[in-house]
Amino acid sequence: MFLNLSKEQQQLMISDIQTFFSLERDEEITEFAAERVLDFVKESLAPHFYNAAVQDARHVAEQQFSSLEDEILTLERPLKNI
Repeated sequence: MFLNLSKEQQQLMISDIQTFFSLERDEEITEFAAERVLDFVKESLAPHFYNAAVQDARHVAEQQFSSLEDEILTLERPLKNI
């Protein structure tokens, strides 16, 4: 996926994964193994979250546009019939 993480972000996530495995599974994993888990999440799961966020943003933009359109329509002046 096109997700670019800084070295610091990636290292923090790897550390979080190791902590998760330790606390939740009582299992110690290496930095390499945690990096593989992170790669799996980025490649297989992240696109689902990304697409959901895009749809949420689309929905908000549509609502904002609809509201703006309503506001603009209130500015119209009535025409006199001749």
